[in-house]
Amino acid sequence: MPGAGVGSLRRTAVLFEGGSDRLAFEALARRSDVVLDGLDLVELKGITNLRTRLTALCGTGARALGLFDAAEGRYVTGVLRDLGMLQGDDLGAAGFFGCDRDLEEEVIRAAGSDLVLETLSSRGELARFRMFQRQPAQRIRSIEDQLHRFAGTAAGRKTRFAADVIEVVPLDRMPVPLTRLLDAARNG
Repeated sequence: MPGAGVGSLRRTAVLFEGGSDRLAFEALARRSDVVLDGLDLVELKGITNLRTRLTALCGTGARALGLFDAAEGRYVTGVLRDLGMLQGDDLGAAGFFGCDRDLEEEVIRAAGSDLVLETLSSRGELARFRMFQRQPAQRIRSIEDQLHRFAGTAAGRKTRFAADVIEVVPLDRMPVPLTRLLDAARNG
């Protein structure tokens, strides 16, 4: 069952910093007709819980994969090295895929601002975004930066933001780290 604890692992654990990344992964899998059976989708509730989760997986025979933000790359590298899961510097070869900044930025870049605005409109949030754009601090930012900031300004918005956009992005434009993670999970 997705999101189950470590005790119910079957074959592969896919680790996500939080719920928004997991929901985006599930949306991409659904759109790509990939069945997630055999995967335990684990929300770390913060990247600093990575070491604890991976340590718990040691000895279970489960394979671990993950998605992380660029700012956490050094931490992820250190944990994987410490646990003997990384030889060299290729995190992708170890099954861990980094987003340039974070998944929301990757999704905005993949979709383009017009498609993100359409998504906000369908969610009934376009008027709020337009009001947000008029704030003095936002006027000097690019629309992509405004969208990125807006994604995290209200409770619950960030959780669904990436998944909602993934639902409408053409499959050939999906964020690379997310597709690489899905490919690794599917080819395990």
